[in-house]
Amino acid sequence: MHNLKAAILDEATFNANDLNMQPLLDLVKHWHRYPSTTLEQRTKHLEGITIAVANKTVFDKALLESLPELKVILLTATGMDNIDKDVCKQQGITTYNVIDYCTASVSQHVFTLILALSTNLLAYQNMTKTGGWSGHANFTSLQFSIQELEGKTLGLIGYGALAKGVEKLAKAFGMKILIAQRTGSKLADEGRLLLEDLLPQVDVLSIHCPLIPATKHLINAKTLQQMKPHALLINTARGAVVDNVALANALRHNVIGGAGIDVLEIEPPPADHPLIANDLPNLILTPHIAWASVEARQRVINNVVTHLKSWLNSDDNT
Repeated sequence: MHNLKAAILDEATFNANDLNMQPLLDLVKHWHRYPSTTLEQRTKHLEGITIAVANKTVFDKALLESLPELKVILLTATGMDNIDKDVCKQQGITTYNVIDYCTASVSQHVFTLILALSTNLLAYQNMTKTGGWSGHANFTSLQFSIQELEGKTLGLIGYGALAKGVEKLAKAFGMKILIAQRTGSKLADEGRLLLEDLLPQVDVLSIHCPLIPATKHLINAKTLQQMKPHALLINTARGAVVDNVALANALRHNVIGGAGIDVLEIEPPPADHPLIANDLPNLILTPHIAWASVEARQRVINNVVTHLKSWLNSDDNT
């Protein structure tokens, strides 16, 4: 254990200097910590490293085959598409990811977006900050519509832990719940609806499915047209599940009532991204932070600690 060398390759993606890293650091004597690692820096940062902790750093075939001392990769994320797992298996490299760490954080963010949109919170905030309330004739302003959630219908695409966390909060607000059939299935499972039957019924649609070929652009110009004109779209899953260009056009022409988006097809987005536009007041856009509460990120580190302890005590660490 004392001779092992470890590296954290992209710490700035999960640690804003607000986490307790000590339980992890105490497990290995020699650590190299990098806020980020570019594609060109990977080989240098991993030279002589046995234990790699990373979030989005890409471990492709060429890199893995050039690192004979690397024995374990600990991801601070659930998705493992940045690792060539077949090569890891051939090279005898153990891989770990983290799961079920951000349900409370994501559920809270989903409802932050829903509540802000339903209340027209940002429009009212801007109005008061720019003097609109001070110059008003009455004690109140009814300039922007406010809608209650009670009695409204929430549609869920995907029904894993995150969606169930959102469902729990929705029920507390008195909302009705509809669940979409798994993408690709022709017949609806009991208790689920085909997407084409669900969309016209929902007042809020929240996406929680993975990005796979069948779900890319699942929400597009055609499916947006099937939604109610006042409906809200919330996406905290993967950006490419929603056709970003189609969504911008739908919001611009009031096809739907509004959207709360935390993920984009390209991250970080270019300055000319279609959803970064000045004429979309019915859109709230946040920078992939639904998962990122302090508590959730600390759970990530705690899970990495558990995985590293397991590996250190296993036969793989020989």
